[in-house]
Amino acid sequence: MWVMWTESNGFRRLGPIGSLLLVVATLLSTPDGGRAGAPPVPPFEIERPASTSPIDPLVLATLEKRGVVPAHLCSDQVFVRRVHLDVIGTLPTPDEVKQFLGDTGPDKRSALIDRLLGRREFADFWSLKWCDLLRVKSEFPSNLWPNAVQAYHRWVHDAIRDGWPYDRFVRELLTSSGSNFRVPQVNVYRAVQGRTPEAIATSIALTFMGVRLARWPAADRARLAAFFSRVAYKGTSEWKEEIVLFDPAPNPPVDAAFPGGEAVRIPSDRDPRLVFADWLIKPDNPWFGRNIVNRVWAWLLGRGIIHEPDDLRQDNPPVHPEVLALLEQELVKARYDLRHIFRLILNSQTYQQSSIPQGSHPDAEALFACYPVRQLDAEVLIDAICGITGVGEDYWSAIPEPFTFIPEYQRTITLADGSIGSAFLEMFGRPARDTGLEAERNAQPTEAQRLHMLNSTHIQRKLARSDRLKRLVRVGRNKPAELIRLIYLGVLSRPPTDEELAAVERYARTIGLNAQQIGQDLIWALFNTKEFLYRH
Repeated sequence: MWVMWTESNGFRRLGPIGSLLLVVATLLSTPDGGRAGAPPVPPFEIERPASTSPIDPLVLATLEKRGVVPAHLCSDQVFVRRVHLDVIGTLPTPDEVKQFLGDTGPDKRSALIDRLLGRREFADFWSLKWCDLLRVKSEFPSNLWPNAVQAYHRWVHDAIRDGWPYDRFVRELLTSSGSNFRVPQVNVYRAVQGRTPEAIATSIALTFMGVRLARWPAADRARLAAFFSRVAYKGTSEWKEEIVLFDPAPNPPVDAAFPGGEAVRIPSDRDPRLVFADWLIKPDNPWFGRNIVNRVWAWLLGRGIIHEPDDLRQDNPPVHPEVLALLEQELVKARYDLRHIFRLILNSQTYQQSSIPQGSHPDAEALFACYPVRQLDAEVLIDAICGITGVGEDYWSAIPEPFTFIPEYQRTITLADGSIGSAFLEMFGRPARDTGLEAERNAQPTEAQRLHMLNSTHIQRKLARSDRLKRLVRVGRNKPAELIRLIYLGVLSRPPTDEELAAVERYARTIGLNAQQIGQDLIWALFNTKEFLYRH
């Protein structure tokens, strides 16, 4: 039950799965951009109603100036899957899909967004994102070690779960002192490649200002680094524990300068980190709010209003400056509640657009005239496969230490330690957590990934061992149409079209397989479709 695939030859049938894969791959190929004004494409699109979001008029004004036609609105079937993956990194269950599609309320999309923002998986998923930026990793180069990793991850997770204001979250990270086991936020100063003031300043500026300090003149880098010149480290008798603190030794005053040139002299008895943090989180700071709202936009829409989202500079202007300014203002008005920014973006038609562009303008995606199609994150993809089959994943760590054993059924998005992984995660572009750069995550598809999804015993074993598939087969043994519908709901989060249903039934009759084999072939084929592998 396997096929061979090459770039030049396409699919070469070596078993029954090959025929079915060709059937569903043809049926599920989402159209590319056609002529402007083309009608909605079912089941992916609907007509675009009037918008009530403050974001959309600003985006549409820029699109009109550039001669770009915005896409239609995505359908409810597309939206329910998209928003689950983007907000909680988790596929909706078939029951959740049916409940949403059956809801006739005018505000059901907003209600779903609110529910997702309150779910425990929201904190799980966004802890994963923040731990990428903060380089939460036991081994080289961060060398936090397992005890500190677990404490650090839990602190980040709980802050997100409890809805800490973003300014409080950052100030705690920048100004805390103490044991890296007992005051875990001090690990922001340990997960740095080098402990010089300039290395620390480079890391802090990248994460919380969205700037790459290496581009700055040496004198400006040195003046910013002075804010971190009194950070000290001290070992303890406990294995791997370290104290991060303000150096209390007698020292002269610190002469530093904020970005932009304002000089400041800090008395020797005052921690320069406090001065920097107070400056950073001011509402009128030109980097702080802009950096995080741009990152949130990039996390939800695939690219920043300023792109790359961690490369803010004067010669890298935003494509929608008015939108960026609006989001900054809203963040301050909401007292740095990031969930408010999520709601603003998720409820906009700009986010809820179809991924099928209207026309062929080369800048349609960059200007957010359609939803950017992109491959699922490695952790989200393997969790989706494990969730559908009900078969867990095996993880490994190069250096076995405490906390490196991971139960088979633990969700991958809840992994604390960047040093614990799997061959699948490495193949599908999980970041190494070495640099804190957004681009460290590689979401570009490769031939090795395609071959793995098509041919690997890893995927085959999950399907062969799947008790969930066996339960579906029992339900649909004598009702093949029902079995097909249940599989489509579980894998693609939508019912099959009449054409798809007829094609799979025709395949099943032609091959003469039993219900178990039909179900296994269909799931495996759907796993290899763009509709499953990508956010769209």
